[in-house]
Amino acid sequence: MTDHVFRWTEFALGHGTRLLAILLIALFLIRVLRILTRRLITAASNESATRVARMRERQTRTLAGIIYSGGTAVIIIVAALTALPEFGFNITPVAAAAGLASLSVGFGAQHVVRDFINGFLTIFEDQYVVGDIVRIGDVVGRVEHLTLRRTVVRDPQGALVTIPNGEITKVANLSRDWGQLFLDAVVASDQPLDEALNALEAVAAEFRADPSWSPMLVDGPRVLGVESLASNGTTVRLQVRTAPTRQDDVARELRRRMQIELAGRGIQLGGVQRMQLLAPDQEIRRMASK
Repeated sequence: MTDHVFRWTEFALGHGTRLLAILLIALFLIRVLRILTRRLITAASNESATRVARMRERQTRTLAGIIYSGGTAVIIIVAALTALPEFGFNITPVAAAAGLASLSVGFGAQHVVRDFINGFLTIFEDQYVVGDIVRIGDVVGRVEHLTLRRTVVRDPQGALVTIPNGEITKVANLSRDWGQLFLDAVVASDQPLDEALNALEAVAAEFRADPSWSPMLVDGPRVLGVESLASNGTTVRLQVRTAPTRQDDVARELRRRMQIELAGRGIQLGGVQRMQLLAPDQEIRRMASK
């Protein structure tokens, strides 16, 4: 018992100070890294912040999170390798083995390496960040989490979809700059076309002047004119550019106003087909005899 106590005391006196110093330095570096990454984030929390400022904040927040997690891992690994000699381990063979292991893992886990490379390029090229609405393959949703290895997207059904970065070959960012939509109205063939176009022009002008909706607009709405002709009516088209991700809201309100304005002017919409079934004379007589 006395020998064990003596050995632990000797170890603590000889190596404890150095181990404690390594631990404190590692904790200090992690703390400094945390402070620096937080300072990278450009605050844009007030309501007057521009859309560009908010987008920049999301970019820096994503980059800061990746730098912090990667830097913390590096600090912990270096601290562990520095502390091993204090326990009597020779780190030279360990480092050589780690190098061979990383080489073999690199050959055996090419998909993982590709994930990291694609993840790095995604962040470096600023293709998308956390908070953006993206379309990756057949998945559309909001980016909830982004690392060098994977992208996590929440789809419209609320499901979290995890996509390895190496499998992303094409991505559409729906949150950048502006969004565009086209709204069509089919006017019945026997209705005055010029009156219908004037009604849509009135809707567009009123919508542009509405202070509740004008902040969501980038350009338009504007009436493009006649889009197509068909037996069931004439299709007229309206085009509008909106702030990112606001297309659906604007489209719903414009459809409502278009319907009200056209109905108020007595203009009927086409597209409704009537079908009349004519029975043969024998069938009519048989049904009448019942």
